[in-house]
Amino acid sequence: MTGANPYAYPLLVKRLLQNPIVSAPDQEIVYRGVRRHTYRDLHARVGRLANALERLGVGAGDTVAVMDWDSHRYLECFFAVPMMGAVLHTINVRLSPEQILFTIEHAEDDVLLVNAEFLPILEQIRGRLSNVKKIVLLVDDDHKAPATTVPVDGEYEALLAAEAPERAFPDLPEDTRATTFYTTGTTGLPKGVFFTHRQLVLHTLGVLAVLSTTESQGRFHRGDVYMPLTPMFHVHAWGLPYVATMLGVKQVYPGKYAPDHLLQLIAREKVTLSHCVPTILHMLLRTPGSEKVDLRGWKVLVGGAAMPTALCKAALERGVDAFAGYGMSETCPVLTLAQLDPADLALPLDEQAELRCRTGRPLPLVDIRVAGDRLESLPRDGKSTGELVVRAPWLTQGYLKEEKASERLWAGGWLHTGDVAWQDGRGYVKITDRTKDVIKIGGEWISSLELEDVIGRHAAVAEVAVVGLPDAKWGEKPLALVVKKPGATVDEKALRHHAHAYVEKGVVNRGALLLEIRFVDAIDKTSVGKVNKVALRQKHAGA
Repeated sequence: MTGANPYAYPLLVKRLLQNPIVSAPDQEIVYRGVRRHTYRDLHARVGRLANALERLGVGAGDTVAVMDWDSHRYLECFFAVPMMGAVLHTINVRLSPEQILFTIEHAEDDVLLVNAEFLPILEQIRGRLSNVKKIVLLVDDDHKAPATTVPVDGEYEALLAAEAPERAFPDLPEDTRATTFYTTGTTGLPKGVFFTHRQLVLHTLGVLAVLSTTESQGRFHRGDVYMPLTPMFHVHAWGLPYVATMLGVKQVYPGKYAPDHLLQLIAREKVTLSHCVPTILHMLLRTPGSEKVDLRGWKVLVGGAAMPTALCKAALERGVDAFAGYGMSETCPVLTLAQLDPADLALPLDEQAELRCRTGRPLPLVDIRVAGDRLESLPRDGKSTGELVVRAPWLTQGYLKEEKASERLWAGGWLHTGDVAWQDGRGYVKITDRTKDVIKIGGEWISSLELEDVIGRHAAVAEVAVVGLPDAKWGEKPLALVVKKPGATVDEKALRHHAHAYVEKGVVNRGALLLEIRFVDAIDKTSVGKVNKVALRQKHAGA
């Protein structure tokens, strides 16, 4: 066949909303258990929101920022803002006011949609906002708008009610920028990461392909009930709201995270699929009264940090289908998932947990390489370690307004993750550490993640983080910061003996014999729940 394409079909975010409007118009979207919409309502509200934003002056190329907890409003913004050709900036509300100000200014936000809970932050910084033209207030149905000195240009529900639901969204170039958010690095200022319509659609299709085609374990299908436990401001809640919407499944948005509330929603709304960082899963399993909640059949994708095998086994014993995934802010984010083959499901729980806690196997269209110093591929033998580098059609092309950092990210034509890993003959990748967190003892390297895993297997340990501290003789020595389980009794000698046993088994190298143990009440975390090893090294270096 020759001649021009009769219809150029750009890959746009609006395509993801088409199928559920036809196939599941009456399916529910639930907010906090107190507000219920259908997909038909979602479609109408997306049109109303776009019309309201246009009335506020938003046009193609403008930036609309959101400060909210996980909500139906956020889902509406995921679609309405990019569908009108504008850019959605999802603000990390857990950053400091100064960092939030930096991201608003750096992204050149034109309109802010702000949950009333965050007005005190805006009151601190509003005098230094140079580009923001309009502010819209978000108030829950069971709350009243608070008094504030922030000039507000309307309330979200009132603005939507005043608009018609119909809107014809244009066919944009698929490389139009759709979203921006900022990395939560532990050093320096946050970096802006951005994604196009094409990248978001391809990521959605890639995740859907691997989640929906497994035989049983880790499967996402039309009968599931989805509730994110990863903030929607962080990499589009790992892109799963787009996947859930395209499938037309029931969705539950919990608002502000509180353990009792989350467990109630899981039980009442019959949630079957979630995703979270390990600390959230740990919190839910350990919350008093959680043992009364039937968690059998709940599938939980765990990422953002390594999932300890002890945590995975505890989840499996409760009937939770826990499995790891991997990605970064820069990768949209999902690159790998640790889904098991049917034969693996017959393995004892200890062996299953080891597989489920691996970084996983790459998604379709993801080209992953464990690379040596010259970016050459290392053998897939389950032991040769190098930096994990990656190519995929949905990776960010760089950092916003950061040319040199973007060049470093893509040095040699591969995106550099900064993670040290190996890959085995079945395709499973296992991250052994961050390049900056590997502990260098004499002439050997020891993985902080492997040490955390073996210490975490002790029955008295609730949480552990391992960092390397400077040492005059060895260069570095490993320090384990340990939070005990309530009522548990264990001393430093017992934990060292526990770790040394794994040295004898060959699980960790002999650098673990230099391990120091310190008991702490809590472990420092970043704004998205990851262990903050930079802060831990600084805090404990001279202690």
